[in-house]
Amino acid sequence: ARLQAAGTTVHVVQGDVADAATVRAMLDVVGDTPVRGVIHSAGTTDDASMLSMDWSRVRNVMQAKVAGAWNLHVATRHLPLDHFVLFSSGAAFTGSPGQANHAAANSFLAALAHHRRALGQPALTIDWGPWSETGAATRGDVLERAKSAGLHPIDTAGGLRELERLMSSNVAR
Repeated sequence: ARLQAAGTTVHVVQGDVADAATVRAMLDVVGDTPVRGVIHSAGTTDDASMLSMDWSRVRNVMQAKVAGAWNLHVATRHLPLDHFVLFSSGAAFTGSPGQANHAAANSFLAALAHHRRALGQPALTIDWGPWSETGAATRGDVLERAKSAGLHPIDTAGGLRELERLMSSNVAR
């Protein structure tokens, strides 16, 4: 409502970004309204030890992260975007027990950001830690495990301030 009050046209479209046809249809909804940015925050977890990590668990996590990000990249690469932000996770570089699939998917997001930047397109990947008030970390014992590992959960207001700061920077990761 605040964005609309400030003169921004807002379209809320629900769909699965892992499906390329759905992404194209979502862009068709906005019609002639210029799309100026993409924030890809989709993701899921399907944790398992390496001995239990099967292809269905890998595919489940890859769909939202890898396929979704790629479909958004392809569908918008011709647009003059101001930003293309990919929400990743520190699991991509710190490791997280049971999250090899999640780490691999998030590593792809970093590579995609660098690819876009090499093409002269905007891109930013943010390797978030656990958020304290929203997201997957609020379920189960994730926050407790993160705190015991020395990670301080991110509150929503602080996370949004950091998002604004990072979007104003000139880095891909």
